[in-house]
Amino acid sequence: MTDNHARHPRQPGRLTRAGLLRPWSLLAAGALAGGLLGGTYGTLKAPTYTATSYVIAVPTEKSDPSSALGFAQAYGRAATDLAVLGDAQASAGVPVPTLRRSVRTVASPDAPMVAVSATSPRPGLAADMANAVTRALTRHANETKASTHVELVQFSRAVRPTEPTSASRTVTGLVGASAGGLLGGLVLLVRPRRTGDEQSVHPASVPGPAPAADVHGQL
Repeated sequence: MTDNHARHPRQPGRLTRAGLLRPWSLLAAGALAGGLLGGTYGTLKAPTYTATSYVIAVPTEKSDPSSALGFAQAYGRAATDLAVLGDAQASAGVPVPTLRRSVRTVASPDAPMVAVSATSPRPGLAADMANAVTRALTRHANETKASTHVELVQFSRAVRPTEPTSASRTVTGLVGASAGGLLGGLVLLVRPRRTGDEQSVHPASVPGPAPAADVHGQL
C-alpha cells in the first residue's frame, strides 16, 4: 500500500511535462518541415533576372510642363497593351503572351518617368524584352505627339543583369520555417483541449487488505 501511494503523487508531474512537451514539439516539427521544404524549393527553382529601362515624357514648346506627368502615367498603363506588345514581340524574340507575363511598368508619381521591367530566367532575354517594349512604347507615343504636345524619350536602356532577383535558398528556407511554425501554432489553437476537471482526475488508490493480526485485535 505504501508503494502505491508513493507512485500516484508523481503521475500529475509526468502528465504536465508531457503536456508541455507536445505543443513545443509540434511547433518545432512544423518549423523544421517548412524550412526543409522552403530550402528545397529555393534550390530546385531556377533563378530569375530582372532588367529595367526608363523613358521620360518631355513637353514640347506648345505644352504645359505639368501635363507631362499626366501623360507619363497614361503611357505607363499603355505599355502592356496588345498594340505595344505586338510591335515589341519581333525585336524581343518572344510571343505576346510571354511579354504580357514578363513585363511590368511603374510610373513615377513625382516625375514624368516610366520604368519598364522584364523578368526572365535568361538575363539577356530580360534586357531584350525591356528594351523592345520601351522602343515600341516610344514609337506609339510619338505618333501622337503633334496632338498631345508631349514627346516620349528613352532615358536609359536596360542592361544585362548580373545577379538574380529571385529569392535565395536561405530566404525561401526562412520563409518556409516561419510558415511551418505558424501552421503548427494554428493547429495548437484549434485542437480540442481537456477541461480542468479532466486534468485533475487521477486514478483512485485502492487500499490493500488489512493484516490478519489487526483484524483479530479489533474483534
